[in-house]
Amino acid sequence: MATPDQAVIIATQPAGTSGGAVFRPPRGLRLVGRYSLLGLVTLIVLFPVYTTVVASLKPGNKVLQNPLVPDAFTLDILREAWSEGRLGRFILNSLVVAVLVTVCQVATSVMSGYVFAMLDFPGRGALFLVFLATLLVPLEATLVVNRRTVDSLGWLNSYQGLAAPFLATAFGTFLLRQVFLGFPDELRDAARIDGAGHIQFLWRVALPIIRPTVGALALFGFLSSWNQYLWPNLITTESDMNTVQSGLRLLRYSTLDKPNLLMAGTVIAAVPIFAALLVFQRQLVRGLTAGAVKG
Repeated sequence: MATPDQAVIIATQPAGTSGGAVFRPPRGLRLVGRYSLLGLVTLIVLFPVYTTVVASLKPGNKVLQNPLVPDAFTLDILREAWSEGRLGRFILNSLVVAVLVTVCQVATSVMSGYVFAMLDFPGRGALFLVFLATLLVPLEATLVVNRRTVDSLGWLNSYQGLAAPFLATAFGTFLLRQVFLGFPDELRDAARIDGAGHIQFLWRVALPIIRPTVGALALFGFLSSWNQYLWPNLITTESDMNTVQSGLRLLRYSTLDKPNLLMAGTVIAAVPIFAALLVFQRQLVRGLTAGAVKG
């Protein structure tokens, strides 16, 4: 017969331990294993970046000799890729389109997410399901229709044609709707008592609170627009309107005997991406972890 103290001890033991102590490795060993795994994943992710940078800095006669060893460096390859590939013009085109798409995606996502979360109107749930259903439609299924529409509007070889199909995103609407749903009712009631309408509440109260999430959404929109390849190649026939990804394709075809020239162009094209990640790193982390911890 167990005493009351023994009964309490038995009741508080984790299930399946059979009264024995649960083995946990020392904290130092756990940290070593965790950081070893993180280091391995980091090496796997950064290895292609390393090989590309090394190849882009090697002279043409040494690019295939010890390709993983940085035994020779020159910046002439980067200058040659910039001039022969006309990367300055192509990067400008990509930058204009990416900024236009990012601004419009953020604006439409904020407004639509606020409407679906804060306003009550007939058919709201059904309409929101229609929004979500567009996430299941692949881009390739809409290319022909979008191309015909852009052609009928006379937007071939133009910035508005490059950006038009991506000015709104259902993912952004869903993301910001979930954030707005987490707003306490007391906050909206207080703003209503102060005489603030929906526009004032959204601009002065809601946007400052959700700024990290908006920053993360803006970064995703910029990166996805910058990396667009299929759509720009479909609607551009003039070389001056090519984006940077199309420019790399042209550079590849014109430099079959210089593989390091394409690597140098890839490094140049990746600089704006890394710059955007560095600038918005804090907003990205805060936006992805917002609401993960309560209390």
